[in-house]
Amino acid sequence: MDAVKDAKSCAVCGRTIEWRKRWAKNWDEVRYCSDACRKRKLRPVDAELEAAILELLDQRSSSTTICPSEAARLVARRRGLDGEEWRNLMEPARQAARRLVVVDQVDITQKGQVVDGSTAKGPIRLRKR
Repeated sequence: MDAVKDAKSCAVCGRTIEWRKRWAKNWDEVRYCSDACRKRKLRPVDAELEAAILELLDQRSSSTTICPSEAARLVARRRGLDGEEWRNLMEPARQAARRLVVVDQVDITQKGQVVDGSTAKGPIRLRKR
């Protein structure tokens, strides 16, 4: 099988799921990259983070980028979370960004270059596609 053709994205974290021989019989039903994502599923906060990312990008010029932390802070503020609790939303914000990449709405960049969100390490920026 062609690995590029058969790669798909996790419904929760947006990371690339590579085809595995053990999934040959049910590859069409595979939606999650791990048991953790299967258990977590998508939550209302995930949709809020996606909407916050798009909202923040819409408020800025087309060439401007945002940090996922801006979306995490916005959602935390709207949910009435205090102090540093927005930090708990950082990984879900990165996951939301990866899901938006899959549907061709944003690009993930590092140092101005588009990168694969599944493998990017360190600080990332988001820009509207």
